[in-house]
Amino acid sequence: MASIRFFWSLLFWSLLFLCFYSSVAEAVNLTSEREMRSIMYFTGQHPVAPPIDQLRHVTHVAVAFMSPGIFNEPGRTEWPLFTSVDDVRAKFPKGTKVMVAIGGWGDTAGFSAAALTDETRKTFAENVANMVTTTGADGIDVDWEYPGGNGEDYKQVPNSAKAWEINAYPLLLAELRATLGPDKIISAAVPGLKRDMLAFTRETVPRIMRHVDFLNVMTYDLMNRRDTVTKHHTGVELSLEAVDAYVAAGAAPQNLNLGFAFYVKYFKTAHDACARASPVGCPTLLLEDPKTGADLGRSGSFSWHDSVPEHVAESFSRALEHGVYDDQQGGYYYWDSLEDLWWTFDTPDAIRRKFPLILAKRRLGGVFAWGLGEDAPLFKHLAALNDGLEELLKARDEL
Repeated sequence: MASIRFFWSLLFWSLLFLCFYSSVAEAVNLTSEREMRSIMYFTGQHPVAPPIDQLRHVTHVAVAFMSPGIFNEPGRTEWPLFTSVDDVRAKFPKGTKVMVAIGGWGDTAGFSAAALTDETRKTFAENVANMVTTTGADGIDVDWEYPGGNGEDYKQVPNSAKAWEINAYPLLLAELRATLGPDKIISAAVPGLKRDMLAFTRETVPRIMRHVDFLNVMTYDLMNRRDTVTKHHTGVELSLEAVDAYVAAGAAPQNLNLGFAFYVKYFKTAHDACARASPVGCPTLLLEDPKTGADLGRSGSFSWHDSVPEHVAESFSRALEHGVYDDQQGGYYYWDSLEDLWWTFDTPDAIRRKFPLILAKRRLGGVFAWGLGEDAPLFKHLAALNDGLEELLKARDEL
């Protein structure tokens, strides 16, 4: 009898434990589904962070940048960075993942050299792994702008000379994953304009996604010097086109992060054409040298942490006071008829609007911003990002 009672007692407690474990596991899964990534690039140009309570939603920090070229040197042991991973980690809530971003605009030669052969990919990946171990980073962000061409040097090196990079890019990511292992984070910053998505096709994206944890889709700079008509540089309509392109190519929405720009852009326009019709979509002046791609000085940008350039200060004041939101294409803008300047940037209100219009609608996995210190000293755009995250998470909890 004692053995029978023991059996039933053991069965009872085992079932109770299984029920409890199941409930906890379900709760953990629900929590992970409801959480969203919030990634801040922490840059050498603006190495500023707000009080830690304003960083409560930040899940990852990408310290930008290390140059890719240094990882092609066999036996290298020094990893120059404007700060240390430990110093950055101390600025953020406990548990925030700190990554090292490699590359950046114009710094692509090191990636091309790394991706060339099996041997070069192996050297690059081994050095990256050594850097991660030495610095104590939680992973890396691969910021190659862009594999396959259309980078800063597109007038000097034609895309045809870089076509081989399209296949080599996922091979480089595969080597990085094999060397870093499954526990380190690998992300990639990827273009937001379709014309630059040369290496992100239905053939390559599934291969890419096997090796990265997520993609940071750069849904900003969607208007640049290569354009000839005005657009919202980080607008809703163009952002949707960008994320939809990656999903169509094989990326899961939950593995995509939407990019936010904590800076302002302006472009010189043709007066008569913009005065006659809507300033959205009206012609710009020629913005770059058609032979060399050099800046002709008719456009510019600055962050909220920068001093406003003196030659556009009065126009920018008018943009802040009289700018409007374009409900059709989704972006804040101002056309200054006095100086023929097109201003395009996100206000806090424009940031909040993106959460229901893009993140909720497409069920994306997170957000990121370039960059945290660029929003100093007021951090109003970071606050709007926090507001948007909280509203979205609240809405998901109510489902």
